[in-house]
Amino acid sequence: MSKIQQGLQTKLFASANKCAVYEQPLNERMRNLLRLESVFESIRESLSRDQAWDARNALVSMIELCDQLARVDIKGELIKEIDRHSATLNALRLNPEVNQKTLESTMGRLEPLLSLLKSNACQPGARLRQSELVTQFKQRLAIPGATCSFDIPGLHYWLHREPARRDEQLQEWMQDIRIIEDAIQTVLRLTRESSLPRQVVAENGFYQQQLDAGASCQLIRVTMSEEDELYPEISGGKHRFSIRFFRHRDPNARPQIAQDTVWFELNCCTL
Repeated sequence: MSKIQQGLQTKLFASANKCAVYEQPLNERMRNLLRLESVFESIRESLSRDQAWDARNALVSMIELCDQLARVDIKGELIKEIDRHSATLNALRLNPEVNQKTLESTMGRLEPLLSLLKSNACQPGARLRQSELVTQFKQRLAIPGATCSFDIPGLHYWLHREPARRDEQLQEWMQDIRIIEDAIQTVLRLTRESSLPRQVVAENGFYQQQLDAGASCQLIRVTMSEEDELYPEISGGKHRFSIRFFRHRDPNARPQIAQDTVWFELNCCTL
């Protein structure tokens, strides 16, 4: 697809490491996917190091992840979302302006994910829930400071084993959750790449836009330079969204509403 093929589009701000991206989901499904993406990022960061506290933090995030999977039918939501993406992309096969090679490559990533998610063998988080050690740890997490070595000596023993042994166990617990991680990454990447950024301006620190009734906007993305010392608060629904910019130089003080003109990049992701 032509928009997807472009990948990282030309940005208003030349240096990516000097930009901050703020996202606002416009439906409950997208909210759940973004929250889970954040938890997966926390797990990856913890697993990239080999200290005992990193292993503990990874385990806490895994428990948080499994709790979310138990509360919401994420697997079902992902199946619906991938089905919707597949139908949208499949309709573009006869469009001569679409790069067919990129389109087929994208479809080729969605179909195996869909098959795995629909399989009866796909039970995300089952390995973690079946662990007695994890169950003990989870029961103590609700009590502040109640996971000391004298509270759960088994956990203390496990955390101080060889890093390779700990990592092997953590990877095993993650094994049946990887399909959810892959599906979320794929869906969010397609959603984010479905829109080209455009440069807009917020007069007196405020911007509002009506949404096209014929296109279901899933996600609002605001990109701005970190040098501006501003951040946006985004709110929206089916028909419109608004952005109010704030200055917050002192974390101990209340943020101040920006009254000046603010330039930023805006994406309304509709795929």
